[in-house]
Amino acid sequence: MKSGRQKREELDARRKERREEPVRAARLAAERRRRQEIEERLRLGEVEVNPSALSPRSSYSQTEFESRGTYAPISFVCQDCGKPEVWTPNQQKWWYEIAKGDKNTVASRCRPCRAAERRRKEEARRVHLEGVEHKRRESETP
Repeated sequence: MKSGRQKREELDARRKERREEPVRAARLAAERRRRQEIEERLRLGEVEVNPSALSPRSSYSQTEFESRGTYAPISFVCQDCGKPEVWTPNQQKWWYEIAKGDKNTVASRCRPCRAAERRRKEEARRVHLEGVEHKRRESETP
């Protein structure tokens, strides 16, 4: 035989379950709608975001691609040559998930200009290190 307290706890548990049921159903429906939207975007050529592969950042806000769930093509103008370019979803996935680039950055140079900028920086670094080495050798010789 159950005590009054046990019966009351069972009733309270059933009431709580009934109250939570519509909330649970609404969450499931929202998740189904979100999944359908993502699948539609994938059919249009976008690429799905893997949130666990993104680099961790301490920010309270989400980027557009995180909230959308897919990477979409982004048009931009190269800051060096002025040529209009498109940052493809696959390039974005590589940048954000493989290279662990900052989630708030976007492409600003086309591929040839990025390669030229990389060569320029390497050359500047080489010249700098040669100067440092030359200075070190001069200071060693009396």
